Amino acid sequence: MTKQRRSFSAEFKREAAGLVLDQGYSHIEASRSLGVVESALRRWVNQLQQERNGLTPQSKALTPEQQKIQELEARIARLEREKSILKKATALLMSEEHERTR
Repeated sequence: MTKQRRSFSAEFKREAAGLVLDQGYSHIEASRSLGVVESALRRWVNQLQQERNGLTPQSKALTPEQQKIQELEARIARLEREKSILKKATALLMSEEHERTR
């Protein structure tokens, strides 16, 4: 029988990491009281520290500010892709028009 992987919300992870960073709990105490694996809690604590220092994580952000940054970065990337497609389409249409007028 395999164990199903649990998933936690960004808010839960942020609050769990806050126990260690802000309230002085040890990693072991916090992980036991929350029923999570210590290694996961350590990752959340490290990620929250980095986010508080202004670093945008590769994984899903924990803080609202970093979540907004990730959302905006994704939007920028989508817009850049759309812009590139439009440039290529315009160039193609222009070359077809040029060939027709010859």
